[in-house]
Amino acid sequence: MFDLLRRIPDRLWRLVITPYRPDPAVRAFMERAQTQQDDHATATVAVLTPAESRTVFGVDVARRGIQPVFLRIANRSAESLRVQMVNIDPKYFTPLEAAGVNHFSIARRLSAFGVMGWLFVPLLALVPLKLVTAWLANGRMDDFFRGQGFRLGPIPPGGTAEGFVFTTLDLGTKVVRVRLTRVGGIAQSLAGAAPLPADPQRDHAHTQVVSDFTFTIPVPGIAVDYHGRDFSRLRASATVEPCTIDQLVTKLESLPAATTNATGTRSGDPVNLVVIGDFAALLAAFAARWDESETISLATCWKTVRAFLLGSSYRYSPVSPLHLFGRNQDIALQRTRQSINERLHLRLWLTPLAFTGKPVWVGQVSRDIGVRFTTHAWNLTTHRIDPDVDESRDYVIEDLMLSGRAAAAGYVAGVGSSTRDQPHRNLTGDPYFTDGKRAVILLSASRTE
Repeated sequence: MFDLLRRIPDRLWRLVITPYRPDPAVRAFMERAQTQQDDHATATVAVLTPAESRTVFGVDVARRGIQPVFLRIANRSAESLRVQMVNIDPKYFTPLEAAGVNHFSIARRLSAFGVMGWLFVPLLALVPLKLVTAWLANGRMDDFFRGQGFRLGPIPPGGTAEGFVFTTLDLGTKVVRVRLTRVGGIAQSLAGAAPLPADPQRDHAHTQVVSDFTFTIPVPGIAVDYHGRDFSRLRASATVEPCTIDQLVTKLESLPAATTNATGTRSGDPVNLVVIGDFAALLAAFAARWDESETISLATCWKTVRAFLLGSSYRYSPVSPLHLFGRNQDIALQRTRQSINERLHLRLWLTPLAFTGKPVWVGQVSRDIGVRFTTHAWNLTTHRIDPDVDESRDYVIEDLMLSGRAAAAGYVAGVGSSTRDQPHRNLTGDPYFTDGKRAVILLSASRTE
């Protein structure tokens, strides 16, 4: 109680006066910065955590779904270059837009006090002062965000541009794609500097892009489930089995048909997916379009329950364990919709197999389409899966092809076919039908588009 009373003067001060104290000197995030370069440019990227963003920018931008990404471009070429901002994030915020959604509001300030706000009714005479100081603070905020933002425009030869891009919020892993184009080309042609090319759209797409960097950056803030996995122990070098293409097909077809419960006594969802690529390539391929899953804890269970009750989304919701090779999944990924009850689940297990020197992962993917009652789960509820599990499997192929991350794809035999009339069933009794095949996807280390 004493601590509460001691804080009241400061809260009263904030109620009357609107302070705005950003701290641009905080640069701890640069310790996690990554740099890539080619003959044309050097790009450096660092992603701020919600706590770092709040300190640097003086407001809790993460609450508004905003994540500042620091970007520095050094032009090493003899031509002016330009950053394609929409490739970093097609939903990015301009500096003034990011500042605007974080502006101070008297109504929000009063609502933060709840019932105690009535105690401050006598202070209503100070509202004009509050309005003036809030207006001044918001003006300083606009100036600060604008000064810190990465400004679009040509970067001259030998020049450097840096600043923050205000992207949508991601936790766990964030993929940042930095694409640089020449300044000129078609624009010069239209200005009469050169003949107009026969196919200007093709000319722009294939000759204007000079650098294309993709950064896969871990962002502290959530307890990702695979952080507890020791992949070097799961796949010790002495146990690796290099395979030719024919050997790989034979090995893949001999893998277990379906996942199991913890004791291995009952069969579950089909093992319908194979992904070939090292862990870095796997994260780069999926992280930009899929979300990682948090470990199961009291905090994450509460987040899940709250999302279920409110019918809202929880991007990093824990995924229930399925078992293969005597252990639960090594990595769990998901793509959510507006509700936690509607999402794709993807679980992967590392195998001792290798193809072209790359590790082989096997997995299971299915689509949640609702919730139903069951006696097979401790909480008496379970997600109901779409019985057409082949759709979810083929969705992964299309998704990776669309993102330019699938170098090749095909199918091998798997769980065996079943029909709508005679379906297989998973651990919670949900029926599913399938052509019985497993999708095999060879990841590309970089984009193939």
